[in-house]
Amino acid sequence: MLNTTRFIPWLTLVVLLAAVPATLAQQICSAMADCVVGVGVSDAILTAYPQPNIRALPIDDAVLYDRTYRKVPGNLEIFDAPGGNLVDTTGSGFSYVTVWQFDGDWARIEADQWVHRSALSEDVLISRYAGVELPNEGLPYPMAWTLRHLRPALTPGGEASDLNPFLYRYTRVSLYTYVEVDGKRWYQIGRDQWVHQFDVAKITPIERPEDVDTDKWVGIDLYEQTLIAYEGDTPVFSTLISSGLKDWPTNEGLFHVYIRYDRTDMSGAYQQPDFYFLQEVPWTQYFDGDIAIHGTYWHDGFGYRHSHGCVNASITDARWLYDWAQDAWDFEAGHGISVYVYSSGAYDS
Repeated sequence: MLNTTRFIPWLTLVVLLAAVPATLAQQICSAMADCVVGVGVSDAILTAYPQPNIRALPIDDAVLYDRTYRKVPGNLEIFDAPGGNLVDTTGSGFSYVTVWQFDGDWARIEADQWVHRSALSEDVLISRYAGVELPNEGLPYPMAWTLRHLRPALTPGGEASDLNPFLYRYTRVSLYTYVEVDGKRWYQIGRDQWVHQFDVAKITPIERPEDVDTDKWVGIDLYEQTLIAYEGDTPVFSTLISSGLKDWPTNEGLFHVYIRYDRTDMSGAYQQPDFYFLQEVPWTQYFDGDIAIHGTYWHDGFGYRHSHGCVNASITDARWLYDWAQDAWDFEAGHGISVYVYSSGAYDS
């Protein structure tokens, strides 16, 4: 299910409670032999491992831009031909369509469905964010993505410093160690570079749950807003996602993908305030009723809750997951990969 609310993640930060999962790979600075509280790990460590040892998925423009997407700012009237008869109206809500062709002031969105061009927005800016493939040997330090544009502080608990490099949102960083300030973690990501726990989303692999009965499976951490794909006990891929908002939460538990579509329309709450209509949602894998992992062309707020319950992924990531899970379908059992949804912490709102 999908969100009906516009969201700007670098302006609206979700307030989280501190969480300490049992499977953290990094240590608190005070417990490390080669770490000085307030200074961090040694330059030798930073030099030996300057950046995460991962492979980012390549961006394929042919996949991202194979459709022409348009937002519907208000009510959408649908006609059977340019200037023809009115056959339907969607009502106002959160709506996007794909345009097959333009003909003067008209746009065709289905075989015999036309809308006036003035009812549509300009081009939709599709996210070019992509997740990462993980090495078989694992990572010596947890990797994380920055969730907003920032400059790290020089010390834990400090202010952003112009002496540090400017990091764009979605920058991949290693979390070498951490200290706690006022009950919250500050992670070291470089020499004299510290960031608050709310400003990053980290990869924290988990042990395979006993009830997972497929070799390929995914774990979705609602607290960190991350997804990790596993083959057996080995994490092979990870990315940021956007799960359900407070009023439309993504359910925790163990599920299986039960049906898949490379493209499918999604709609709900007809003639209600949270009505939505989304054409040709790409690379969709349903696992819990009408909740699915799917590609998302209408927002770029990954790492924050954003949806009506579904697990939003970038188009690049959703395509990778769809292809990766293709050979995992169990025809005898009638389902695909296992999907384990959990929370390593708790939101306070």
